[in-house]
Amino acid sequence: MDTPDDTRQLAARLRSVAEDAAAGVGPMLRSAFRSGVRADEKTNNHDLVTAHDRASEESIARHLFAAVPDSRILGEEGGHRGSGRIEWIVDPIDGTSNFAHGVAFFCVSIAAALDGELLAGVVYDPVAELMFSADRDGAYLNGETLRPRAHATEAQASIMTDYPSAEALRIDGRAGLDAFAELVDTYATLRRKVSAALMLAHVAAGWADVTLGLDTNPWDVAAGALIVRRAGGTYLPFFYDDGARPAHEAPCYVAIGPGGSAPTAVAVVERLVAARRLAGHTRG
Repeated sequence: MDTPDDTRQLAARLRSVAEDAAAGVGPMLRSAFRSGVRADEKTNNHDLVTAHDRASEESIARHLFAAVPDSRILGEEGGHRGSGRIEWIVDPIDGTSNFAHGVAFFCVSIAAALDGELLAGVVYDPVAELMFSADRDGAYLNGETLRPRAHATEAQASIMTDYPSAEALRIDGRAGLDAFAELVDTYATLRRKVSAALMLAHVAAGWADVTLGLDTNPWDVAAGALIVRRAGGTYLPFFYDDGARPAHEAPCYVAIGPGGSAPTAVAVVERLVAARRLAGHTRG
């Protein structure tokens, strides 16, 4: 049986492996950025993929399997591969639309879990060369411990979200616009940045106070959720059913920086999720 010290050492090692894997694709992504990247549609014109997403994931996968042979990977582009005990949850470019359109807000996201429990997470901004990470002992930015404090009141707080997306508006209708208006009216600033992982990292660093998302995937939020929690913040998951699953598998969330309070954001997500549940929405 693994002892707490064993788990702590494992988490630190997995964090180091993930940092190396993420940094390894940095030069490729920086070179490709703003160089006329061609993007293809996956499900629609809002959901894009590039050759660099695929190449980044392949590079990351090779590194992870070589460093930790007892691994399996859940990747946004490649799906499930491998059958080891350590599960890596990988988004090779979170914020592909930003990457493809020359907007410097995208990242590499890698989380490591054992038996459903997140042990380590990395969110790497290759343009700014910012390495956010977390393990059992804390959360870090370029190796320095994060100790942020969020604004205590919503009137002073900043919020980041990519809600409502076009898909969300088709589901929620006018309620989605009303929710967005309530957020704009309540918080000091609202920014739509369209990279869940990097938005979570910014909350962990204290550069934003709150972030929320609907209909995300584990690879969008797993690493960022852990970094927020290890920085002392709160990550609240919301499901469309009553199943017991890890928080990073929830399709909807609100994350709040340490010392912050976001009753409006929580109420907005609770209201939208309740309406979707009533309508039989099951995604996630």
